[in-house]
Amino acid sequence: MEPIIEFKNFSFKYRSQKEPTLKDINLKIYPGEKVLIIGPSGSGKSTLAHCINGLVPFSYSGEITGEYTIAGKDPKKLDIFELSKSVGTVLQDTDGQFIGLTVAEDLAFALENDEVPTKELHERVDKIAKEVDVKNLLEHAPTELSGGQKQRVSMGGVMISDVDILLLDEPLANLDPATGKHTMELIDEINKSKGTTIVVIEHRLEDALFRGADRIVVVGDGKIVSDSTPDELICKDILEEQGIREPLYVTAIKHAGGKLTEEMTPSRIDTIDVSSVKELVKSWHDKNAVFCEEEKGETILEGKDIYFSYDGKEKVLENVNFSVSKGEMLAIVGKNGAGKSTLSSLICGFNKPTSGELLFRGKDMSDLSIAERGEKIGLVMQNPNHMISKPMIFDEVALGLSIRGIPEKEIKERVEKILRVCGLYPFRNWPISALSFGQKKRVTIASILVMDPEIMILDEPTAGQDYRHYTEIMNFLKDINEKLGVTIIMITHDMHLMLEYTKRALVLADGKILADTTPARVLTDETLSDKAYLKKTSLYDLAEMCDIEDPTAFCETFIAFEQRER
Repeated sequence: MEPIIEFKNFSFKYRSQKEPTLKDINLKIYPGEKVLIIGPSGSGKSTLAHCINGLVPFSYSGEITGEYTIAGKDPKKLDIFELSKSVGTVLQDTDGQFIGLTVAEDLAFALENDEVPTKELHERVDKIAKEVDVKNLLEHAPTELSGGQKQRVSMGGVMISDVDILLLDEPLANLDPATGKHTMELIDEINKSKGTTIVVIEHRLEDALFRGADRIVVVGDGKIVSDSTPDELICKDILEEQGIREPLYVTAIKHAGGKLTEEMTPSRIDTIDVSSVKELVKSWHDKNAVFCEEEKGETILEGKDIYFSYDGKEKVLENVNFSVSKGEMLAIVGKNGAGKSTLSSLICGFNKPTSGELLFRGKDMSDLSIAERGEKIGLVMQNPNHMISKPMIFDEVALGLSIRGIPEKEIKERVEKILRVCGLYPFRNWPISALSFGQKKRVTIASILVMDPEIMILDEPTAGQDYRHYTEIMNFLKDINEKLGVTIIMITHDMHLMLEYTKRALVLADGKILADTTPARVLTDETLSDKAYLKKTSLYDLAEMCDIEDPTAFCETFIAFEQRER
């Protein structure tokens, strides 16, 4: 069988760079395969994807050496429109992919361009809408949809042209865990029922392997460092060497001294045979078991009977009651559209509750302006580019103080102090454009910290970060929390983050708080996880397989052990 994607001794150097981003790539992907491409940030995996879908060389010019073919053709001899007939790309940011005013229009766009007759067009839109499960959304505007619904519409929009290859760039990055699970199910169904070749680029390895993959290609420093089956890869040290997060149950087995072999089929929790490590895992848990006490300090923030509606009819938040203690690290979790970001906008004063009270240190905040709240409560948005407005690092961090008329000498002292805390002092005179995404994230955190807030709210602090940058950001936030005493509230879809770095979670679904408990309890309660569109942790499944009576206690043992190891 001829490969559908092939690279032979392929290298690519962007026009503005001295060194190639991709170096001597040799790769074959065959029709109908499902291949996962992983690697740390900056490894070259996105550039490899751009070569597959034609953005290299048509949008990103540079120097190509070696050969490559897509669907048996040389991309350099085609144009990007011709290539799009073979390769459909679903972007990480689906909002940038919509064209039509309704879902039906968006799905029909490619067919209209090809002048497909109206009757056939309607039939094909109807068929693809059923396949990606958006039939009931055809009259909706794409902007009104949830993250998971947008993902399905984007897939439908590229599949309607009967593409041979479906390329997905971080399909799980902005989805709640349960919606991410459904997305991987849909991708698997497309692969099996239509025979479409699937290429997935993703940081979240455990979630991406939910329905398995034929192969995993690991890219590091512009080279292919591994091309193997998932079971082979899990048994090697490559993930750790490349700074890629391995599945949690694998880490737990390794902590217990267990050795993984391919015969155990260890790449998925639903296929792994734990008989050879069962006793090791049980005795490790017994030896390291912890007793978690609830710690309650002074209440700094409180919500009482909060109701909120944007249009006066549909309730976005209903009867929300919560309290946050000084010095806590707290997670707010729940499905897309549950009301998490709305709650943070009420706390910051961007919107006012329809009814109910928000109290800071026991005092009602309703009369405080956004600027006055900003001195006590800082919000760090998910995308640092949405916050940055100055070209230079020092000026960006100093901006809030300058606006408030703080004297120049004090500004300099405070900014330099915070830049040291954030590990940005050596770059203080750099332009922001020279920074990585993770460093920009630190700049936005520094620009809030310099205001001396007592509470920081972070929206998806680790979204799109590889494991090394994820760990850097989270350890940095933990330092701020412990050394400066800043109370930290994190809105997140990342269950690993919630488990490892917070002691308490507020679970939201459909505008109501379903639970206020420990992360381990949230992720070992199947009923609660289902209602909130979360996903039961694989540690729970491992505990059950190893006949551990209390899976929640096993999760807490794992968390405490990881924290000690760090």
